[in-house]
Amino acid sequence: MTVDTDQVLVTGLGATTPLGGDVAATWAGMLAGRSGIRPIEEEWAATLPVRIAGRLAVEPTAVLDRVQARRTDRCEQVALVAAREAWADAGAPEVDPERLAVVIGTGTGGALTMLGQDDVLEASGVRKVSPHTVPMLMANGPAAWVSIDLGARGGAHTPVSACASGAEAIALGLDLIRLGRADVVVAGGAEACIHPLPLAGFAQARAHSTRNEEPERASRPFDADRDGFVIAEGAAVVVLERASFAAARRARAHAVLAGAGVTSDARHITAAHPEGQVRAVRRALRDAGLEPGAIQHVHAHATSTPAGDLAEARSIAEAVGTHPVVTATKSMTGHLFGAAGSLGALAAILALRDGVVPATVNLESPDPQVELDVVTGAPRHGRLTAALANSFGFGGHNACLVFTPAP
Repeated sequence: MTVDTDQVLVTGLGATTPLGGDVAATWAGMLAGRSGIRPIEEEWAATLPVRIAGRLAVEPTAVLDRVQARRTDRCEQVALVAAREAWADAGAPEVDPERLAVVIGTGTGGALTMLGQDDVLEASGVRKVSPHTVPMLMANGPAAWVSIDLGARGGAHTPVSACASGAEAIALGLDLIRLGRADVVVAGGAEACIHPLPLAGFAQARAHSTRNEEPERASRPFDADRDGFVIAEGAAVVVLERASFAAARRARAHAVLAGAGVTSDARHITAAHPEGQVRAVRRALRDAGLEPGAIQHVHAHATSTPAGDLAEARSIAEAVGTHPVVTATKSMTGHLFGAAGSLGALAAILALRDGVVPATVNLESPDPQVELDVVTGAPRHGRLTAALANSFGFGGHNACLVFTPAP
């Protein structure tokens, strides 16, 4: 292949989501318009105003060995599952461990361990608390476990940027390669925090959908009747490589990571602001050396909140225009928080590679204030030359990624 040695290629993809236990199943689910949102069956959900979530389609314990599963939090488990798939998909590159880095972002880290072990402490005392509690609850646990699993000695990093964490992890991976600090970076996001406390908090904040009687129709980005996001769990990971390194081993590439833009709003702890998003998109375009007109597809962050979707629609129109084909796959997967940005990036990469954009489901009454070409009904087919993946998070975190076709 003809290689621009300054390029950073995406050579591996991995995921475990409410739609499937790997990339193929997840992508097939997106193209089929299938929802991964289900009722929460546990008794603890009965008294909550929110009783729906995007649970994993395949339990990580079906993939990991018993001892490792017992010593890792669910967030760490999904990171390992996705990273192993991405690494295998990249052909398990033979790389100097000192030139291999890991960047796995998360929004809450080992929240299930922290809350669960606190319950144990209160009910049974200190002697019943697991000795693995701290390594299981720490936010850097997913990155640390993936680095151990792959033998990566070039750094293990953990962006914690709420729902922008996974995208910011990929942006940091791009920087590490460009700065000459690594030849290969395993980057993405992981999240697993379906628990009464987060659900109660989101319900009190009126951020979560309460369509408990019709879970598959609850997440409805850009729809006039949207009433909030749906919590979900999972992980999505990519393998990034210096183009010259990939060429030397004749690796296949899915896409080029052409640019990234990261900004902060510095305005409000939860309310997104279009201005910060516009700056992130423009930085990503400038970094990729592209004009707005070059972007033909946008994978929107679009969580299905009334204010958030509208803010993003306005920022896309201002920073890129109304010409791109837009989709919002959270309508099917729910909101994976710290893994949302990397899963959105993965969907954009596959849309670019395969020339097909999944439809946004549940978009039955389009919000008249959203002046975008949002795909509905059936996937949209056609060759794409550049794609933008948006990711935004509480705290005013904005991370946007630009991908172009593989050489």
